[in-house]
Amino acid sequence: MTAEPTEGPRHRLVAGQDEPGERVDRWLAARLPDLSRSRVKALIEAGCLTSERRTIDEASERVKPGAAYVLTVPEAAPAGLAAQALDLDVVFEDEALIVIDKPAGLVVHPAPGNPDRTLVNALIAHCGESLVGIGGERRPGIVHRLDKDTSGLIVAAKTEAAHQGLVAQFAARSIERSYLALVWGRPRPEAGTITGNIGRSPRNRKKMAVVRRGGKPATTRYKTLRHLAGDRVSLIECRLETGRTHQIRVHLASRGHPLLGDPLYGRGDRQRLMALAAGRESAPPPLARQALHARSLGFAHPTSRETLRFESKIPRDMKDLLDYLEDI
Repeated sequence: MTAEPTEGPRHRLVAGQDEPGERVDRWLAARLPDLSRSRVKALIEAGCLTSERRTIDEASERVKPGAAYVLTVPEAAPAGLAAQALDLDVVFEDEALIVIDKPAGLVVHPAPGNPDRTLVNALIAHCGESLVGIGGERRPGIVHRLDKDTSGLIVAAKTEAAHQGLVAQFAARSIERSYLALVWGRPRPEAGTITGNIGRSPRNRKKMAVVRRGGKPATTRYKTLRHLAGDRVSLIECRLETGRTHQIRVHLASRGHPLLGDPLYGRGDRQRLMALAAGRESAPPPLARQALHARSLGFAHPTSRETLRFESKIPRDMKDLLDYLEDI
């Protein structure tokens, strides 16, 4: 049984005598920045808007000059997801958002095969009552994702206004995101841009691919930082202009430079590493996931507009392998 949301704050707004008579959902959303227009529309359709003792349930109704409107916003309801306390590396947190340095192996959002013990479950437990609500539910607003086995920085919103602000920045491509990746081979040119629509692979539905027809446009900029193991491995930096599923992994593999440790887009990875170690006293350190780390994240705070920028150190497993390859 799901608990019914309790009545929350009431917003009373009076239309000016010279109001142009626009749609009431658009008019309210413009004056209530903490609520998205879709949220306002849903509230109206749920019977939460009244004017002169009359309930308004049509979001398209036109605003009447001089009329008073009262919008009641129910308290955010539980998200229906378990709150599960997990160790989180919190880089930044305030009343609007939270930035986490995610370890490899942690799934971001519940999905078939990973129904719980995800970052979302952990954030519900960690943030508690400070989660004001996204779309009427007390849950964090995930605006971008990292693959389960990609480590690094990720931001989540705690309020609807913060969620809207971050979504707008991602849509405008004004968010700074850089990744470190260990790839096979030496990219040529040393720096460049990879473009190509990404969609579901027609040969393997578990994989994404650069496709000629359909898919979504994707752009990845890369720069080679270091050559390793006699140019057989490279450390590169990637910056995303778009955020498609597996984008970096797919784009680099399409150029013949799959990530080390990538079980989906690489092949024969362990054998290739052991070949690099031929004649050495020690074997290469294990890497149980793709060598991809979200190193930096920068954006304007959606409430204060302050510029925020965070950087994460390369994780131990990638650092150990990097040090080993530098000695070859």
